[in-house]
Amino acid sequence: QIQRALRSFSIPLERLHVMKGHMMQDMCKGLSRQTHAQAKVRMLPTYICSTPNGTEKGNFLVVELCQNQVRTLLVTLYGDGNMSPQMVYKLYDLPEDIMQGEGEALFDFIAQCVTQFLAETISSDTNGSEQYLPLGFVFPFTCQQTQLDKAELLSWSKGFSCSGVVGKDVVQLLQKASQSAPSQPYHVEVVALMNDTVGTMMTCSMEGRACEVAMVADKGSNCCFMAEAYLVETTDETSGRMCVNTEWGCFGDDGTLNDVFTPYDESVDEESSNPGEKRFEKMVGTLYLGELVRHTLIALTAEKAVFTGTNAAVLKEKGVFTMQHVLDIVNNEDGITEVRRILETLGLQPSERDCGRVQQICRAVVARAATLHATGLAAILSYMCQTRDLESLMVNVGVEGELHAGYPRFEEILLSVSRLLSPECMATILPSRDGSGRGAAMVTAVALRLSAQRRVVDEVLAPLRLSRDDLVKVQALMREEMERGLGKETNASASVRMLPTYVNHTPDGTEQGDFLALDLGGTNFRVLVVRITEDGITMASEIYVIPVGIMQGTGEELFDHIIDCIIDFQTKQNLVTQMLPLGFTFSFPCQQVGLDKALLLTWTKGFSASGCVGQDVVQLLRDAAKRKRHLGMQVVALVNDTVGTMMACGYDDPKCEIGLIVGTGTNACYMEEMKNVGTVEGDQGRMCINMEWGAFGDNGCLDHLFTHFDKVVDESTINPGKQRFEKLISGMYLGEIVRQILLVMTEKELLFQGKPCPKLQTKDIFKTKFLSTIELVMGTVMGTPLLTMALVRSSNGLALRQIRAILNELELDASFEDSVLMREVCQTVSLRAAQLCAAGLAAVVEKMRENRGLNQLSVTVGVDGTLYKLHPCFSNNLQKTLKDLAPNCNVTFLLSEDGSGKGAALVAAVADRAAN
Repeated sequence: QIQRALRSFSIPLERLHVMKGHMMQDMCKGLSRQTHAQAKVRMLPTYICSTPNGTEKGNFLVVELCQNQVRTLLVTLYGDGNMSPQMVYKLYDLPEDIMQGEGEALFDFIAQCVTQFLAETISSDTNGSEQYLPLGFVFPFTCQQTQLDKAELLSWSKGFSCSGVVGKDVVQLLQKASQSAPSQPYHVEVVALMNDTVGTMMTCSMEGRACEVAMVADKGSNCCFMAEAYLVETTDETSGRMCVNTEWGCFGDDGTLNDVFTPYDESVDEESSNPGEKRFEKMVGTLYLGELVRHTLIALTAEKAVFTGTNAAVLKEKGVFTMQHVLDIVNNEDGITEVRRILETLGLQPSERDCGRVQQICRAVVARAATLHATGLAAILSYMCQTRDLESLMVNVGVEGELHAGYPRFEEILLSVSRLLSPECMATILPSRDGSGRGAAMVTAVALRLSAQRRVVDEVLAPLRLSRDDLVKVQALMREEMERGLGKETNASASVRMLPTYVNHTPDGTEQGDFLALDLGGTNFRVLVVRITEDGITMASEIYVIPVGIMQGTGEELFDHIIDCIIDFQTKQNLVTQMLPLGFTFSFPCQQVGLDKALLLTWTKGFSASGCVGQDVVQLLRDAAKRKRHLGMQVVALVNDTVGTMMACGYDDPKCEIGLIVGTGTNACYMEEMKNVGTVEGDQGRMCINMEWGAFGDNGCLDHLFTHFDKVVDESTINPGKQRFEKLISGMYLGEIVRQILLVMTEKELLFQGKPCPKLQTKDIFKTKFLSTIELVMGTVMGTPLLTMALVRSSNGLALRQIRAILNELELDASFEDSVLMREVCQTVSLRAAQLCAAGLAAVVEKMRENRGLNQLSVTVGVDGTLYKLHPCFSNNLQKTLKDLAPNCNVTFLLSEDGSGKGAALVAAVADRAAN
């Protein structure tokens, strides 16, 4: 019988693995908005989103409502890594009539305790000014917490039954009582409410150690940990981490622990005040372990396995066998003398064998309790490791409570069993000292630190955050500059040049044949053949290199080299004998005076070939073909990449009449009514206008939007004061804007604890692609989840690894909170870029709608560029803002496939169709 009883308390490792898995599943249910109500592991948000970093300082009040006492504390922190906090406290007995009287009387009593404590503790010399004292409130009852300083009481327990409190915000009740307390030279504000488990975690985060998990192994049992905030679906918080109070005592209430719930557990459960509830807690809490031993001994006595021939009726008295008795018996290493003394004190007459067997039962009961605590801890550690996408997790675990303090093997079992169940996790146990007291002060201190930091962060970022009125003004300014650029008399002074492209039609689907495209924009260039049939478009292409000697030689050498490459390509494609129309994408500044005529204004991108500036680049290409006696091509159109993008998308969607590039640079084009184009003769039909909107604002009309950071970036470019709109939007500059903000935030000690970051001083070290990676971690768009939670979970791991790589590349010693703030900076900069782009586009679509006299315009935008395509939030933010600014325009966005290649060929195809 003894062996059977002992075996029932011993749970096999395989079963512990299953139990760990069930707890992780229930944790996920508790965090999910859809399944939270059904979960037994409640996973309650605490709204504590950061642990101490050692810079906290000041005086902090704590009020803790205990079993039958009120404890008040004053904790002083010195910003020294919290290595030497000073603490003064006092206990006040709580009269029973107050515990069961009116709620108002309870909170008035607490406020009076605070007043008396302050009068006795702090010098009254305040120079006549009111001192501010933040207060942390430890309230150990079940609450529905919706903010750090807002929690409604769900139910009383532990002998309390004050009227008029259930359903009320207990923070407000205490604050109101404090304000009504006798006059004092202090303004006490309740800043935070928490339970004792959270207090333990925060206490163990002091003295230079980060602690992200806490466990209370006491009369009750609970655990809390820092979870990824985006997984806590019961709150709206998506940034950083949040402490979650698991409330794991109810684990198993759905029957998942039935097979390990012994007959002795059943007896304890049936005698409790809440049968069937908190089954896990009844297996591990010290409130129940003495009762568990008692019921085991009753059963064994009935089976004549212990206390045979003696009167053991005393065991039928509930509560006679206490947790202290159990601990004294378990911890006795000096034979059975002490065990006999304890049992005889209870009124039993044990034999030597009885003493040994009772000791075995007591050890089995507490060892099982420690093992189950370890299983719960393993579930939490594995969950943290998985959701942070770590191969291994090293974490400090704060522990306090009667079982931890009284059972020497508790820590050993906790570590060894949790390591067997979660070998990827390494926990270090930090015994808590005065968990709920100092911990509550730390919660309050951290809350104030974060609040102060938030105010400064908002001040830094405020100039980059645009209101709707700001965007409406930008839209109006863009419209004014468009009109100036289209006017014959005002074009020369317009910042938006509105250049005619001489492209009068978009594809209509009847284009057919083979067309060549030449894409010249850098040290490499492409030659393509595009075959258009009724079945669609097929393409073949080849990339050719332009040697530096030719880039910087004569114009004849450059264009002869290009023709040689075209001949090579046509030869390989068996196209030498055909005279094919060619569309020429030439990505250098030009003044276009016809569809196939454009004068080069200046070379860029390292080119300096002589004899080209001021010349017609199409004619230079034709002259080279004559010199090479190449008759296999006919240049019919010269286009830029923005127009090519519109044309490429126009083949797939006839409603595509706008082209947009948002990549390294930015530009837009659209189909304007010829009657509005004052710089070109003729009033019939439409013409594509190349806006060159990157220069919008060069006349000073956007100066009010330029922040300090934008000015610093502008001044460091090769063209200060030029392309100002582009410098607010395009990928070439966003990373540099972010870098300037990070430098200022470091200087203000908002990042990296104010420590200098030498590598961050390097110009252009923070690449724009870093914005995409950093923002992808939580993937939000203007506060709304961009991806479903499942997609976020799957993509989050890769992004986290990439962020770590970025931080390593920049040699930044960044905390998790630093990473969250960096992400906010990136989001602010990219959101502003998307909003400004949308404001410009809103001016375009509204002009088109008004041109055509429509109440509602339906139009498609062909779009290209790495910022639009690769940034996780840019396109959504752009589209959302555009819809708000131009509600009468139904705008569809179509991603371009090779605007500079396929688009150029389609311009040639449309020109060929029109000519024929």
